[in-house]
Amino acid sequence: MNRRGFLAAAGLTAAGAALATATSGTARAAAGPFRVPAEDGRHTRTWMAWPDSTSIWGGALSGVQADIALIARTVAKYEPVVVCANSGSAAKARSMCGSTVTVLSSIPVDDCWMRDTGPVFRTDGAGGLDAVGLSFNGWGNKQTHAKDALVAERIAAWTGVAFTRAALVGEGGAVEQDGSGTLMATRSSLVNRNRNPGLSESRIAAALCDAYGASKVIWFDGVRGQDITDDHVDATSRFLSPGEALVQMPLSTDTDAYARDARQQYATLSAATTSTGGPIDTMSLQGPDYDKIRSTNRDFLASYANYYLCNGAVISGQFGDTRADAAARATLARLYPDRRIEQLDIDRLGTGGGGIHCVTQQQPVV
Repeated sequence: MNRRGFLAAAGLTAAGAALATATSGTARAAAGPFRVPAEDGRHTRTWMAWPDSTSIWGGALSGVQADIALIARTVAKYEPVVVCANSGSAAKARSMCGSTVTVLSSIPVDDCWMRDTGPVFRTDGAGGLDAVGLSFNGWGNKQTHAKDALVAERIAAWTGVAFTRAALVGEGGAVEQDGSGTLMATRSSLVNRNRNPGLSESRIAAALCDAYGASKVIWFDGVRGQDITDDHVDATSRFLSPGEALVQMPLSTDTDAYARDARQQYATLSAATTSTGGPIDTMSLQGPDYDKIRSTNRDFLASYANYYLCNGAVISGQFGDTRADAAARATLARLYPDRRIEQLDIDRLGTGGGGIHCVTQQQPVV
């Protein structure tokens, strides 16, 4: 059972995607000196998690573990990597990840999605570091998460930084930040009663701004009820810098809910402004042809946009559409000329509905 197919398999698929017209962002005053920096800054380390549950992954577990190990080893070429593993599977994690990766058995986990379960680290520009937890609830109580709900707080304690819990329920993959006061997110994921019942969009925006040290949220309508995340933004749209953004675009012939969602995100960003009122230069990253990728699973997530920035490199997926893979590599090389581009075959993880950004969480240098 994978993240995109979860609801359909459970018989809970919504009648349709919640897609409407593009609307403007929600703004408010920034709350304090701490702010989540842009991902392209220097990192102290990358945090990951080791999956070991056959009740979640079934027969796909060994392949997903191989992908997690590959990602960990690749990132470890550029910066330290710490993988949280349950004590019973820590030895296997160490064996598969190799000596360049640290495996920590004191922080138990349910699954591998560290972007969603891990702490969101913030800096104050003066040597200070703290962490915020987004009160992870298993993407709206769709999956077991008793251990994962405590991961953010436990990692913060391990690093010795102050920890606070945000005044909303969400996941790190549901929010993109530019490091200068602007956020983007989907309503389908956060303005949703399975996370934040009774909270208005404006209250959720305020809580996001408080948590991230931001002052504006650019909202996309998103896709509701079609995958376990309710459409995380980091699979489609990313900030490149303040005033610059990237959207993975579908083929012109693609007409499904996610294709319509991507086009709406592009239109919204193209018309939006940053927290300081400047325009957002929005560029496109062409997605692959699903008829040409290796996977034949209809729920496969082939997201080049779900890349991870680490010290000196961009870690991205490649999916077997050779022309699109090469074009994505060239686009990322142009956008990040001072970084090495690493493209990985993560098809097992993609079949599970996630990507490289979904399973990594950066701890910034202060």
